[in-house]
Amino acid sequence: MGTKSFSSRFARLGRSLVATGAIVAALLASGGVADAAKVAKPQTDLPTGSVELPTSLSGNYLAARYANATRDMSAAARFFSEALGDDPGNAFLLERAFTLLIADGRVREAMPLAEQLIARDRGARLARLALGIDALKAGRWERARTQIRAGAQGPLGDLTAAIINAWTQFGQGSPAEALASLDKLNGPDWYATFKNYHGGLIADLAGKRDEALKRLEAAHKGDPNALRVTDAYARVLARAGRVEEARKVLTEFAKEVPDHPMIKATLAAIGSSQMPGPLLTSAQAGAGELLYGLGAALGRDGGEEVGAIYLRLALHLDPKAELALVSLSSLHGQLKQYDKSIGILAQIGPQSPLRAMTEIQVGRFYNMLDNFDESKKHLETIVAQVPSDVDAMMALADVMRVNKKFAEAAEAYTKALALIPNLQSTDWSLFYYRGIAHERTKQWPKAEADFKKALELNPDEPHVLNYLGYSWIDMGMNLGEGLDLVKKAVSLRPDDGYIVDSLGWALYRLGRYEEAVVELERAVLLRPEDPVINDHLGDAYWRVGRKLEAGFQWRHALDLKPEPEDLTKIQAKLKDGLADQPPVAPAPAAGTPPATAAQ
Repeated sequence: MGTKSFSSRFARLGRSLVATGAIVAALLASGGVADAAKVAKPQTDLPTGSVELPTSLSGNYLAARYANATRDMSAAARFFSEALGDDPGNAFLLERAFTLLIADGRVREAMPLAEQLIARDRGARLARLALGIDALKAGRWERARTQIRAGAQGPLGDLTAAIINAWTQFGQGSPAEALASLDKLNGPDWYATFKNYHGGLIADLAGKRDEALKRLEAAHKGDPNALRVTDAYARVLARAGRVEEARKVLTEFAKEVPDHPMIKATLAAIGSSQMPGPLLTSAQAGAGELLYGLGAALGRDGGEEVGAIYLRLALHLDPKAELALVSLSSLHGQLKQYDKSIGILAQIGPQSPLRAMTEIQVGRFYNMLDNFDESKKHLETIVAQVPSDVDAMMALADVMRVNKKFAEAAEAYTKALALIPNLQSTDWSLFYYRGIAHERTKQWPKAEADFKKALELNPDEPHVLNYLGYSWIDMGMNLGEGLDLVKKAVSLRPDDGYIVDSLGWALYRLGRYEEAVVELERAVLLRPEDPVINDHLGDAYWRVGRKLEAGFQWRHALDLKPEPEDLTKIQAKLKDGLADQPPVAPAPAAGTPPATAAQ
C-alpha cells in the first residue's frame, strides 16, 4: 500500500470527471464564464479590519464590496441583497445579489432575481441557466431546454445546453433522441469526452448496454485518469460479464490515485452477489453530473465564485450528490473558510464510501481553524475506532507536528509506517516528517536516518534534499555533500523562496558572505513577507560591510512579526550589531568544494 499526501488525495475526490489542464484552460477561456469571472474579480481598494457600517444603501454597498474583496460569498450575498432592497432598480446590485445568492446555495431566493435579470437582458446567461436547472428539477423538460438554450453563448454555453438538452430528452422517455442530439454536437476537441461520457450514461440507463460500452470506452480512452468515467465504464463492463476487464480498468486507475474509496467500493462490488448498478439513476442526476464536473474544474485558482455557482446548481438538483459536496468543501477550503467546509462535509451520509476520508479531512479543517484540541480529539476518535486507518494516523501525526508536539508526532508517524506492509515511492513524506520531528527533539541520528530513507524512496524530492543538506552544513558535518544537496534542491525548485534561503544561509554559515548575499536577496524577492529570510539577509549585509542596509532588513523583519525567540535576537542585533563569528569551517574559495567531515 502506498500513501500520497492526504490533502491532495482529498482534493482529487471532488475533481471534475475531465479536469485535465487543457480542458480546464479551455473552459476558463470560453466565453461562457467570462462575464461571471469579471464580476467575481475582487476589489482591492477597501480598508482592512472590522468597521461598524450603517444600515443604509451606502453602508450595505461598502460592506458588500468588502465581503466580495475578502471572498466571503455568504456575507457578500447578504449585503448585496440588502443594498438591492434599498435600490431595487440598480442593475449592478441585481446581478451581484443574484450571482452571490446562487454561489451561497440560496437558489430559491435567487429565482425571482433571475426573472428580473431576464426582463432586463434576454440573454442573461447565469440567470437562464439557473431558471433552466430549476425547471429541470421539477421535471418541466421543455421549459428547462428553452431557458438554457436561450442563454447558451460560447463553447461552454453550447456544451452545457447540448448535454442538458439530451438529459431532458431522456427524462421525457426518448433516449434515442437524446443520443442523436449529442451526436450532432460539434465543437472543440475537449467536447469529445463530455459527449461520450454523458452519452454512455444515457445509454446505460436506457438499457442499451452495447451502446453504453462503446461510448464509455471512447470516453475512457480520451481520459483514463478521470474518476467518474473510469467508475462508469467499469460498472458497465462488469454487468456485461467482462469482469476481469472491469477490474483491470479500476486497478490501472488505482496506480495513479491509490485507495480511492469510490474505486475500492466498485472493486468490492464487482464479482460479488450484487453487481454495481449504473452510476446515475435519473435525468436530474445526469444534468447535475455535468454541473459538478464543470464546477470542480472551474473552481480553482481564483475561479471559486464561478465554480460555486455550478456546484450549487448541481446540489439544487441532487442535495446528496457526494462529489459535488466534496468539491464545494474543497473550494471553501481554498478560501480558508474551514468552518463552512466542515458544515458541508457533515452532509455526507454515514453509509457513503467517502465518509471515512471526509471525516479525516474534518479533523484537518479543525486544525486549520486553530482549534488544536478539537482536531486532536476528532482524529484520535477515528484512530481508536479504526486502528488500521493509515490516513487517520497520518493526519493525527501531521496535526501534532504543525502544533510543535514533535515527540507525539514522531510516535504517530511510526505507527502509520507500521501499518504499511510494502513501502512505495509515495511514502517518502512519512519518513521526511518523522525526520523533522526527530530533529526537533534533538535525536539527530534518527532524523538523519529518516531523511536518507526518504531520499532512497524519492531521490529528487527537493524538500528532503534541502532539509538534510542544510542540517549537515549547520552542524559542520558533510559540508561538501550538504551544499551539493541544497544546490540540487534549488535547481529543482528555483522559485521556492524557502529553499533559496537555505542555500543563501548555508553559504553564510560557510563564510561565503558575498555569495550568500546574492542568494538571500533572491530569496527575499521570492518571499518578501517572511521575517526569517529578511533577518538572514540583514546578517549577510552586515558581514559584507553593508551595515545601513543590514539595519533596514532587521527592522523590516521586526515589522513582519517574527517568532518570540527570533524577536529578541533581532532587537539585540539592532542595538549592538553582529559579533564576530567564525564560519562552521574555513570558507573555501568560490567553486572549490568545502572539506567534509570525513576528509
